[in-house]
Amino acid sequence: MSSSQHVVIIGAGPAGLTAGYLLSKRGVPVTILECDPEYVGGISRTVNYRGFSFDIGGHRFFSKSQQVEDLWTELLPQDMLERPRSSRILYGGKFYSYPLKPLETVANLGPLESALCFLSYLKARLHPVHAPRSFEDWVTNQFGSRLFQIFFKTYTEKVWGMSCKEISADWAAQRIRGLSLWSAVKDGFRRKNSPASRQEVIKTLINTFRYPRRGPGMLWTACAAKIEEMGGRLLLGQRVLQCRLDQSSARWTVTAEAAQGRQSSFECGHVISSAPLRELVEGLEPGVSDRTLDAAEALRYRDFLTVALITHDRRHLADNWIYIHDPSVKVGRIQNYKSWSPEMVPDPSYACYGLEYFCFEHDGLWNLSDEQLKSLAATELQKVGLAEAGDIIDGCVVRQKKAYPVYDDHYAANVDLIRHELDERFPGLHLVGRNGMHKYNNQDHAMMTAMLTVENITADRNVYDVWKVNQDAEYHEEADADAESNLSAGRLVPSRLPALKD
Repeated sequence: MSSSQHVVIIGAGPAGLTAGYLLSKRGVPVTILECDPEYVGGISRTVNYRGFSFDIGGHRFFSKSQQVEDLWTELLPQDMLERPRSSRILYGGKFYSYPLKPLETVANLGPLESALCFLSYLKARLHPVHAPRSFEDWVTNQFGSRLFQIFFKTYTEKVWGMSCKEISADWAAQRIRGLSLWSAVKDGFRRKNSPASRQEVIKTLINTFRYPRRGPGMLWTACAAKIEEMGGRLLLGQRVLQCRLDQSSARWTVTAEAAQGRQSSFECGHVISSAPLRELVEGLEPGVSDRTLDAAEALRYRDFLTVALITHDRRHLADNWIYIHDPSVKVGRIQNYKSWSPEMVPDPSYACYGLEYFCFEHDGLWNLSDEQLKSLAATELQKVGLAEAGDIIDGCVVRQKKAYPVYDDHYAANVDLIRHELDERFPGLHLVGRNGMHKYNNQDHAMMTAMLTVENITADRNVYDVWKVNQDAEYHEEADADAESNLSAGRLVPSRLPALKD
């Protein structure tokens, strides 16, 4: 095959596989290199253990982009279930529906606490924090300080490992966009069969979503198979070491290492990378400038542990997941895989819960052994009241490095610096997806960046600026300078507050 036509794709997650599938449909030869030796799907893979299946996190298949929805249907036409969204908050030993239901919330909090929460809300509306700087300021303005303490503070700090006073208000404004106490109350009283369009519903409040009957990995495994049927290559267990550009011919050579140190090289005209941006930059040849290399090395990530516990199912919970707002336990969220799809659990008398722990690689939690993590998870599952000691049968641990890009003080400037040098010096290199662009996004957003990249490659010019894809996987052709800056910065990851100027 001609190396000028060949495309090498780094990473077999939603972005990489979407690109590979769409290019293969157009007859473009592709090779996909994935470092995982067993699974495709990236963080959207489905892990199998003793017949039980579970996600790494939970992945709702819901998008405001019809193009993305149509691709999901095309890839898995017969196996997408329509599932009810059911999620709750566990606080003070009681369950609260999320989104909040006003009457249930009042009953759980009790009349005195409910009255205090309402007065706190009125105070926030009458005397808001002007020019809110922190996540705490912004949410308090929307809900009041007491509801902030109950329903936002603990979980947010578990996820991001920093105080809500240190997280920028920018993140809250976009992450909880369109949601306020009033919108939550209206939604709580609105009938489930409201005629509101899926496009009009606040994304935080959707009532149903689609889901592959055997987990998200089922869809991405089907996608990978279709790529291979069309002649594309998918190579697992391949860790990319270097991407070298021959500047005279504008052709690339990608070098990857498999088990036992065996190396292979792949020549191509384009490279699509969904690999962590820091790792990609460090492996470029010719090397980037010292300034850009420093910017790449400054990029940080939040890592993630899932401890899946198999139990006797005595509670028969309907929840897809439960947010744990109890500061006395380390677990941040608990997935209930049987509620995502009954086929995730092979025996209906059992349940499989995924206890999610947010951490940094090599911190105290990450460095615990698998047995220690299973013991911790079992203790905490009992402490929050979802199991008794004799219920827990078995478990396993999955560690996910670089699950979430971290948006710290210098993140936007570092990403912009990297982007500009790559654009100027490395033609044919395309960044897609969450880690490839170092932007916190959902799988539909990652897929849309891949879709537009395919259009650019097949048109042999940059028709679309993939950095203008927003968090709803919608593309905005026109954007003012501030909006474009926000999109390029990927403001869906919390930033630390900038220092106040004198």
